Amino acid sequence: MEWQILKNEILFEHMEETIAAEIFRGKTYPWEVLPEIGAFIQKLGKTLSEEEYEKRGEDIWIAKSAKVFPTVYIHGPAIIGKNAEIRHCAFIRGNAIVGEGAVVGNSTELKNVILFNKVQVPHYNYVGDSILGYKSHMGAGSITSNVKSDKSPVTIQTGYGKVQTGLKKMGAVLGDEVEVGCNSVLNPGTVVGKKSNIYPLSMVRGYIPPCSIYKKQGEIVEKN
Repeated sequence: MEWQILKNEILFEHMEETIAAEIFRGKTYPWEVLPEIGAFIQKLGKTLSEEEYEKRGEDIWIAKSAKVFPTVYIHGPAIIGKNAEIRHCAFIRGNAIVGEGAVVGNSTELKNVILFNKVQVPHYNYVGDSILGYKSHMGAGSITSNVKSDKSPVTIQTGYGKVQTGLKKMGAVLGDEVEVGCNSVLNPGTVVGKKSNIYPLSMVRGYIPPCSIYKKQGEIVEKN
């Protein structure tokens, strides 16, 4: 069965708003991309303009227009896009693509992620094994949980049944322009459709339709 609602083309209308568009070609679903991020960065980084990007170490490329605060730690492979802002004490653990104009805030941790352009994870966020679509935003203290407590492969709960990802580590996928409220937890395998809002202090699991408001478990309403 094809899970139309979970396809890349449905979740991400603005595929042109990421330097990583090529990694999605030939892939149907976003979780298929996660195991390939590191190798893709190493390949892509070698093609980046030396006039626009500065290479640091073996596999870290930082746009010269990006603002990276002195207390930031970046482990490669990683690409920091043009005009991005990486604030004090951010911890980038590797396999990370930070899009143009994106904000990675104080004490925010990234690991094996793609942040599309203008994504904001500005305050005390953890984002691991996840993809955040164009202009998506995670409120202060909101995190992605990327490993199930029993360490079994991550599945995605939908109204049409359960989807097997085959991955032991998968956080969340946010479609374009998703808003996640402060101190929310996105459980392993959470997929939020484009332009949806998650209330603060939410514990989210499974698939949330586009243009919805998630108030609490079992209470999801359409936007007016």
